[in-house]
Amino acid sequence: MSKVVEKFTKYIKFDTRSDEEINTVPTTSGQMVLAKELSKELKKIGMRDVSVDENGYVMASLPSNVNKEVPTIGFIAHMDTSPEISGMNVNPKFIENYDGKDIVLNGEKNIVLSPEDFPELKDYVGKTLITTDGTTLLGADDKAGIAEIITALETLIENPEIKHGTVKVAFTPDEEIGRGPDHFDVEKFNANAAYTVDGGALGELEYENFNAASAEVIINGRNVHPGSAKGIMINSMLIAGEFMSMLPQSETPSTTEGYEGFYHIVALNGGVEQTKLEYIIRDFDEKNFEKRKQFITGAAESLNKKYGKNIVKVEIKDQYKNMKGKIEPVKHIVDIAFEAMKSVDVVPKVQPIRGGTDGASLSFKGLPTPNIFTGGHNFHGKFEYIPVYSMEKAVEVILKIIQLYGEGVNS
Repeated sequence: MSKVVEKFTKYIKFDTRSDEEINTVPTTSGQMVLAKELSKELKKIGMRDVSVDENGYVMASLPSNVNKEVPTIGFIAHMDTSPEISGMNVNPKFIENYDGKDIVLNGEKNIVLSPEDFPELKDYVGKTLITTDGTTLLGADDKAGIAEIITALETLIENPEIKHGTVKVAFTPDEEIGRGPDHFDVEKFNANAAYTVDGGALGELEYENFNAASAEVIINGRNVHPGSAKGIMINSMLIAGEFMSMLPQSETPSTTEGYEGFYHIVALNGGVEQTKLEYIIRDFDEKNFEKRKQFITGAAESLNKKYGKNIVKVEIKDQYKNMKGKIEPVKHIVDIAFEAMKSVDVVPKVQPIRGGTDGASLSFKGLPTPNIFTGGHNFHGKFEYIPVYSMEKAVEVILKIIQLYGEGVNS
């Protein structure tokens, strides 16, 4: 078993699911447990200035071994996993020499990872895949990124003939709920630029991301005995259905791609008396993003005119912005990653992130941070998998980026 796989399979055993309903930092204790474990590991391999702060942010440094001034660069990954599905008791399965056919993840529950549903599986015929057992997510988002970064750093330390400038590393909590950068100390990190290792398939290189917001819609009804309800009862669930029907059905995650934005309902809970809807709103274009938020509030206002004042209440919270405008003035950091990929025989795929990373907010804090691939697929669900080959290539790309900066290429 290669080092990166060994580390990855260790980290995914930690339950680090974040929780949007909790206001502590980190939101779950498992993230702090992993943070402390990672700090021990970083010290053990020889990293300097290793720290874990009270909010669970792990930081460390590898001093330069070159006799010239070169930029200090960083690599960042997040420790939490998506709250959408359990990350407890992850039991990875290894599919060696994949034959291009259906993979039975769980025979008892008839959960099958099929190239009919996920055609990109065909790209990995002959490779070893790591999958779930069909009951949890895998955690490649973003424990693969953590494993790849630490493996690259360990390689540098074990091979001092590889020349490099100062390299910083950080592992953050609560990225999946949009809070990862909230307490990130950019001044302490002290890098000229950084890369999140938080992307998907082999070769992904991204410096554009969604503008993002969450919307909580609370519909208040009035419950009375159904036998005498005429003209009195207000069924909040029916109004919720009406609200949902007002949003364009062609603008959801399953109907959009590329630079298209969407509205996405992620939770629905309620009864006659009250129903709560939780949405996320996404768009690359800032003007369209504002229009989407206005559309949500406009739908609520329309229903309040129909059913009564304060029947529908909306709270919208901005989460992160598109980092494109912050990266373009220093686009050489993207170009270096592009060259690094090509030099290790990875075809770069420059594309927008249909999501977000810590790098988006960090770029607005003065630390320009594009995103590179981990190699994983189907994040946030039981069909998540990652090819071992892609993880090993991610390690090579990280090492090559560090080497190029150490040589002063385009810096």
